[in-house]
Amino acid sequence: MGDPPNKPHFSLLRTFVLADLITLGNAASGMGAVLLAMRYVAESDRTAMIVAMALLPLALVLDVLDGLVARKRNDSSPLGADLDSLADVVSFGVAPATLGYALGLRGIVDAFFLIYFVGCGISRLARFNVTAAQLAGPSGKVAYYEGTPIPTSLLVVALLAWCFARGSVGDALPGGSFVVADATFHPLAIVYFVSGSLMASATVRIPKP
Repeated sequence: MGDPPNKPHFSLLRTFVLADLITLGNAASGMGAVLLAMRYVAESDRTAMIVAMALLPLALVLDVLDGLVARKRNDSSPLGADLDSLADVVSFGVAPATLGYALGLRGIVDAFFLIYFVGCGISRLARFNVTAAQLAGPSGKVAYYEGTPIPTSLLVVALLAWCFARGSVGDALPGGSFVVADATFHPLAIVYFVSGSLMASATVRIPKP
């Protein structure tokens, strides 16, 4: 049987433009960081963690570059905006949370903060995609972000990198750990709560370059 009449054909690969391939590089960097963090947990391979942390700044470079390429070439695909958001969720949401877990934020309360952080990042990106048209000025360009952009999570990664370089991981994480009602909590996890809350905030407005 053939396709139903008038059914639009949508070839995934044929819709990709150069900017989309760069966006996929962003996602690949984030996923690479996740896998390397898992290797660090399994094998205590310090090189794996170093490379994992290095991949996330690379993801940011690619995140900026895809937009520059799209504007320079005046070429975008119908998938561009959604691809960008999904890639950012992996590289600046899931990957930083995974690094935190790998370096010692493994208590029950820690896990809640890590999940909250990723949820805020997803919500922030979804809100931007839905409200971008409303926030756009006469030029059609969005003038400001509501909430901090999700790539600001690299500040959390930088803090983790500092801890890792000092050997302050696991039980030696800054602030130590507490057990409350049989639930382990590392105060360092509060950094994820703050970062996520700032991303989800509607009152924090950041001018968009």
